Amino acid sequence: MKNEVISRSDAVRALAFMGDLSMGQPIDHSLKAAWIACRIAEQLQLDHKQSQAVAYVALLRWVGCTANATEVANVMPDDVRGRGEVLALRPQSIKLLVAPNQILKRTREISAIHCEVALVIANILGMRPAVIEALGCLFETWDGSGHPHGLKGDEVPLLVFVVVLAGDIEILTREYGAIEAQKLLLDRVDSIYPKFLVDLACRHLAEWIEALDRPDTHVFHAELDADEHLVELSLLADTIDLKLPWMIGHSRIVASLAGKVAAGLNLPRTTQEQIRRAALIHGLGRVSAPNAIWNRAGPLSSADWERVRLSPYWTARAAIQIKSLEREAEIASYAYERLDGSGYFRAARNAGTPFEFRILPVVTTWVALRAPRPWRGPLTLESAVDHLQRQTLLGRFERSIVDSLIGACPEREPVKSEYKSASGILSPREVEVLRCISNGENNKTAARTLGLSPATVRTHVENVFRKLECNSRAAATLKALNLGLL
Repeated sequence: MKNEVISRSDAVRALAFMGDLSMGQPIDHSLKAAWIACRIAEQLQLDHKQSQAVAYVALLRWVGCTANATEVANVMPDDVRGRGEVLALRPQSIKLLVAPNQILKRTREISAIHCEVALVIANILGMRPAVIEALGCLFETWDGSGHPHGLKGDEVPLLVFVVVLAGDIEILTREYGAIEAQKLLLDRVDSIYPKFLVDLACRHLAEWIEALDRPDTHVFHAELDADEHLVELSLLADTIDLKLPWMIGHSRIVASLAGKVAAGLNLPRTTQEQIRRAALIHGLGRVSAPNAIWNRAGPLSSADWERVRLSPYWTARAAIQIKSLEREAEIASYAYERLDGSGYFRAARNAGTPFEFRILPVVTTWVALRAPRPWRGPLTLESAVDHLQRQTLLGRFERSIVDSLIGACPEREPVKSEYKSASGILSPREVEVLRCISNGENNKTAARTLGLSPATVRTHVENVFRKLECNSRAAATLKALNLGLL
């Protein structure tokens, strides 16, 4: 829908926010790193377009983190805190789940997925070639030991070294102070980044850090605020859902159904639009908790539950960076509240929950019940209806909203989302295979699901990747969602 768009600058802010949460960083890390990167660009006397590109690359540096979360979680128990420890140069604090001799191979795979998805997102955003080129080389190093291509020296765009150095400055000064941070930066000279950049940064490090600590320092590039290019809000929804393969398409489905429920209740058109937009971003805070928690089949510990309960809190906090979605972020953050106060994170009761805020809790519950989860299969239509009605009798859901939802759900299985038409790119069988692998199934599992041989599935996967010009499940999924193929 035409109202489900946001400015590119706000989309970038939201993606930066998600990236920081995914990497176990404070939610202003990317903003501060972008500010430092722009100061380095000034010292290098880069022109206006290059300086703007530096800011965008810094803000989008972690944009592929939801896409490779599954692979990272296969290497370390906590993909969020673990990545934070890596960035803080504390690898000894990470309990690896794989043999040390497997790390290089896994790192290459993880970085390749990240960069490929970053390129897909950058192209959807309509970024300039310089930004796109840099995002494809984020893990390359000055000495050629980086990934995924092992580029070396001037083969790597200068913007990459500026952004990586700026990010390290922000993290290391925060973790260890300016003096120790300078030592750590110098230890990485001519390996991670070139010496002339580190020398330049060290000359200005103290003044930059002091400036960042002042509340009046504006961390956005002026040109970013003036960027009025529009992008579809569904891009944020799809990027959020990439974190967990079994959640692919979830936010779109919730948005579609929430819109129908709001329309059935005859809410004002503006409110209906806000609810749909809120539904698209309601899972934003989910990226703050590791995959191991979301994938757990058994009971969660009290500590794990605290991280789950904080996920809508982080969705609410997104509003501080995305002003155009301030109302939507607030509505979205009520997605797991219950009218009897048993929900989270606010434990808001009836009187504290405006009517339009009560729709997403019902819709998200319904969609979750009707979809498979790691700890159970999907509930039947009858069982899901019975669950909602029992919860309503317990005082947790609004009766009129539950009735509207049941009326908006014809008897079809499973619940589907609304996608744009994009026929002719993939065959119907290739779409079926893509759906299976997008949901995290391997070739053997997909073969059992579809009644095919693994070899046939493998051939279809190769054809899908070739037609979509992708090398990874995550990139193929994101492209297919954007094209309306899933």
